[in-house]
Amino acid sequence: MSLNTRIILSATLVLVIFITLTAAALERAFVSSAETALRDKLTSQLYALMAAAEVDEASVIMPSNELDALLGLPSSGVIAMIADHQGDIVWQSSSALGAAQPKPLLLDSGEKQFIKTTVSGNDYYQLAYGINWSTDSGGRKLSFNIATDLASFNKQIARFRQTLWSWLLAMAALLLLSQALILRWGLSPLRRVGRELNRIETGEQEQIKQHYPQEIERLTENINLLLQQEREQKTRYRNALGDLAHSLKTPVAVMQSHLQSADKDACDDGMQQQLARMNEIVEYQLQRAAAGSASIGKSVDVNAVLQRMTGALQKVYAGKEITLQIDAEDKLHFRGDEGDLMELLGNPLDNAFKWAKRQIALKLYRRDGKLHIHIADDGPGIAPEQIELLLQRGKRADENTPGHGIGLSIVKSIVDACNGELKIQRSQLGGAEIVLVL
Repeated sequence: MSLNTRIILSATLVLVIFITLTAAALERAFVSSAETALRDKLTSQLYALMAAAEVDEASVIMPSNELDALLGLPSSGVIAMIADHQGDIVWQSSSALGAAQPKPLLLDSGEKQFIKTTVSGNDYYQLAYGINWSTDSGGRKLSFNIATDLASFNKQIARFRQTLWSWLLAMAALLLLSQALILRWGLSPLRRVGRELNRIETGEQEQIKQHYPQEIERLTENINLLLQQEREQKTRYRNALGDLAHSLKTPVAVMQSHLQSADKDACDDGMQQQLARMNEIVEYQLQRAAAGSASIGKSVDVNAVLQRMTGALQKVYAGKEITLQIDAEDKLHFRGDEGDLMELLGNPLDNAFKWAKRQIALKLYRRDGKLHIHIADDGPGIAPEQIELLLQRGKRADENTPGHGIGLSIVKSIVDACNGELKIQRSQLGGAEIVLVL
């Protein structure tokens, strides 16, 4: 299921729940308000009826022109009744003729009651008020009742419900359409990224070129970094294979000449020398091919690796009695592979232990989002004109000192893959200082 479909379905579900609850709340509020209005209307009619009534010991007399036109219209749906304390109806309005009417409520003096009742399938709201009417002979207990048929009231509620749902559904459709348009506009950067990735896959372009919102900018940067590293890795492998083939041509040619030689001892010695040379070439090219750096999705504790490296080197060079000074910030992390970090630290540290007289100083810190590594010693140092030479694979400043001359070149290739910086300068201790900025 696509991201767009998920959001639309989620928004639709939330909107349906919201509209249903809103409709129920509005309908309940409208019904309550309509009931209150109807009750107030019946109360006014009932008080007007009580005010117009004339009561004596034998009968109840009402004016000929009844107060409300509906009370004088048969089957109008509004019925008024007056009952005595025995339940006998002593007066009722003309509207009660030919209509099913609810029984009058008998109440004590001052008591008021509003109920909903059903008569012959018809619903009524009925309001009653009890009174003790004073007469010349004493008093008379009466209950004034007025009831209204709920047919028109229910029709009003039905019309309101229909109107309410019509407007709410129209608003829901408008909101869903607006949501879909906004979502389409909001997700357009992701669609553009997808189109660019398709062009990269077909070879039409090499990396993501457009600018995107900050929420996905980091994603596009990492994709470009991954693509760049993939291309660099392929280039390294291709170059290493080419160099390997080129380097093996001479040893192979020499071996062929030895095989044609009549001197068996010379042939064996020459073959052994060339086989050793070929083994060195193969190992050299494999190291070159594996010198890349993958920096996505990995984070290495710098201090832990540094502790292991320095501990091992102090054992190897225990006879030199080197004083090691380490100034490293806490919680430093290298964004890359642990093997790369070991190469970055191991080669310069091994050189420092090899050339130092008495003292080595390490300083590691993070500044402006970059990891800074300083490795300084008090050895003879490196002449400025030799720096470029030392960074070339297989080149050494002192050919008499054991080594392969590839350590700093491996460090440089990893630093370049990390878009970092490698500096070789004079240290304050008098020797060389290797500075790595990653």
